[in-house]
Amino acid sequence: MKIQPVVLCGGSGTRLWPLSREQHPKQLLALNGAKLSLLQETVRRMDGLEEKLARPADPVVICNEDYRFLVADQMRAIGAKTRSIILESSGRGTAPALTAAALHTLADGDPVLVIMPSDHVIAEREAFHDAVRHGTALALAGHIVTFGVPPVWPETGYGYIRAGTDVDGGHKPAAYNIVSFVEKPDAETARSYVAAGSYYWNSGIFMVRASVWLDAIGRCRPDILAACERADAQGARDGEFFRLEAAAFESCPQDSIDYAVMERIGARRQDGEGAPRAAVVQLEAGWSDVGAWDTLWKIGGKDADGNVIHGDVCSIDTHGALLVSQHRLIACVGLDDVVVVETPDAVMVAHRDRAQDVKSIVSRLKSEARSECVTHRKVHRPWGSYDCIDGGERFQVKRIVVNPGAALSLQVHFHRAEHWVVVKGTARVTRGEETCLLTENQSTYIPLGVKHRLENPGKVPLEIIEVQSGSYLGEDDIVRLEDTYGRTPLEKGAAAIRAVASTAQVAGGAGTAGKGGA
Repeated sequence: MKIQPVVLCGGSGTRLWPLSREQHPKQLLALNGAKLSLLQETVRRMDGLEEKLARPADPVVICNEDYRFLVADQMRAIGAKTRSIILESSGRGTAPALTAAALHTLADGDPVLVIMPSDHVIAEREAFHDAVRHGTALALAGHIVTFGVPPVWPETGYGYIRAGTDVDGGHKPAAYNIVSFVEKPDAETARSYVAAGSYYWNSGIFMVRASVWLDAIGRCRPDILAACERADAQGARDGEFFRLEAAAFESCPQDSIDYAVMERIGARRQDGEGAPRAAVVQLEAGWSDVGAWDTLWKIGGKDADGNVIHGDVCSIDTHGALLVSQHRLIACVGLDDVVVVETPDAVMVAHRDRAQDVKSIVSRLKSEARSECVTHRKVHRPWGSYDCIDGGERFQVKRIVVNPGAALSLQVHFHRAEHWVVVKGTARVTRGEETCLLTENQSTYIPLGVKHRLENPGKVPLEIIEVQSGSYLGEDDIVRLEDTYGRTPLEKGAAAIRAVASTAQVAGGAGTAGKGGA
């Protein structure tokens, strides 16, 4: 028997804006004062399972390729090996993601997959392991197993599972046949579900043998299975990543595990048709999907006034609030039941009862092509990060951090020149045909049209201040000639450098490098 964790790392977490952004979604964030991100906590959740069952295999993580380097960095940061990081060119929902993962793992036999969304909180790991142990026995018997959480309050933001009869004679934690899946209810209906005692929150966590899932998706949604088979067969290994073939995967219909299979299983059983068996295992382990700001308030540690506070906050006569500061002081006076979230480039204020509606802000920002819905001011790259700390007409100032041993691409710009000042560490600078080393308080100038590269040959992070000047300062004014991370074909860069070389006005030759120079 092989236990194979599968971590679903898609989704954008729009209801947790402004902390969660399209290119840095909530699963990559550490929330509620935690040291690890939600993704890291999810991977670590399987630690110790071997004491009750079997040692799980290294996880398969499936994510959008836009944040593949962030995912890989977070795995390395906690010393976690991955069997594969499978890359989706676009999000198609949880059913195609699970199907791609099942196809990918079937070569290792027929493992029991433990499918975990990467953006949930589970406070009690031992109780989770007990549920997984029970779910494994059911999965080996051919069930598709999901986990149901006894509702603590009449939540309208979750789907529900209606449980039927006991499936295995009263073993603990309890397991039941599934009568039906119910969509997010209104408040009155949610209260009736809680009172009935036979309804559970749908956790979105599943267990199933790879072959059983592939048979089920083939019966219920053969179009999804066919598209995923093509994407897997035509996919390619890219270092530590496995890249699903983009065109084939994007042709796959978008659907969730619940809609594509689980609800159809219930319908077929009622119609007397043959279908895989489904069971729900009770999960009492401090679960939360951290879907919106009000959920973070509910599960957070509260002060004497019922406030959940993170960061630099001064609150007076304020009650029942969630106050999160990342960058500046938040001061609140006389406010009740509010959410205030501050980041370096945005502040969000909402009544706690309207937390689910934050996604409408993201929709508005997206319609206006605002960058705040896509990225933070601090942007992560595979080599490190940069933070835009100031800017104006024809200039921009960045703080750039390059990890030890890492290097930016060899690149050229059409519209801007750059000044670099080293403030920490040692930089290896390529400028035209020259290469030099710069140390703290030394600087260099990169004229428009000159190919250049920044590297960190040292053992500590390299920090520089970059001052850009020119007619256009957008991030798309980068032509990569060489890149360690395979982000741009070299032919495109070579053609562009020939074009810009014929028109670039290079003031002062190739520039000079010197201590304190410009």
